[in-house]
Amino acid sequence: MKSILFFLMACLIHLSGLSQTVIKRVHVSKDIELVKLSDNAYVHISYADMGRFGRVASNGMVLASGREAFLFDTPTTDAATKELVSYLKDSLKLRVVGFVPNHWHSDCMGGLNCIKTSGIESYACQMTIDIAKAQDLPVPAHGFRDSLLLNFGGKPICCYYLGAAHSLDNIVVWMPTEQILFAGCMVKGISNINLGNTEDGDVTSYPITIRRVMDKFPNAKLVVPGHGAWGGIELLKHTYELANSGRASKR
Repeated sequence: MKSILFFLMACLIHLSGLSQTVIKRVHVSKDIELVKLSDNAYVHISYADMGRFGRVASNGMVLASGREAFLFDTPTTDAATKELVSYLKDSLKLRVVGFVPNHWHSDCMGGLNCIKTSGIESYACQMTIDIAKAQDLPVPAHGFRDSLLLNFGGKPICCYYLGAAHSLDNIVVWMPTEQILFAGCMVKGISNINLGNTEDGDVTSYPITIRRVMDKFPNAKLVVPGHGAWGGIELLKHTYELANSGRASKR
């Protein structure tokens, strides 16, 4: 009897431990999901039809501080971005006050008009701003060259341009209080067998840029790519191997 009781207690303790690590996922709409990674950080996943690439799931992030939120990448449209911003405000009581896109593609700043009309401050790499102007796209309000440090309610937000890869202007965002690196589309999930779309990027610089990211953030606990499953620094190593092998998509 004692052995049975001991076994049952051990199972309950194990299940209790698992329940504390369960990732909370909510459906904001049919095209948007929100996943809580920590007390202050969320991944937003949006689904959109992207031409020859089909229906694509894209990752962005939300960092919360008090009753305010900072957004990294938008869904691909203003309508979907409005849904996300409204959900954060109405359901989580978080008012979005700032925004940074990873690069100029629509899966990063396709909702920028919504951001601007909502009175949300926007920041971007100056190269992103220059490309947006050349492409006749909405333009973020504030630019930076190599790096940008923002104090968001006592939580530092560190944005770095470390070189061309998936696009010429792609950046990474480091959230030191969460030990999370939002690496965006330059970093690939473990299941990826090539670098994906590099039409607007630089495959020669790709491994050099990823090496810089690896050297700068060796202790990142969580790395979030622009598409696919997040994980640890193994995503950086995997992407570096793909970049070194020259495995770009043929699309």
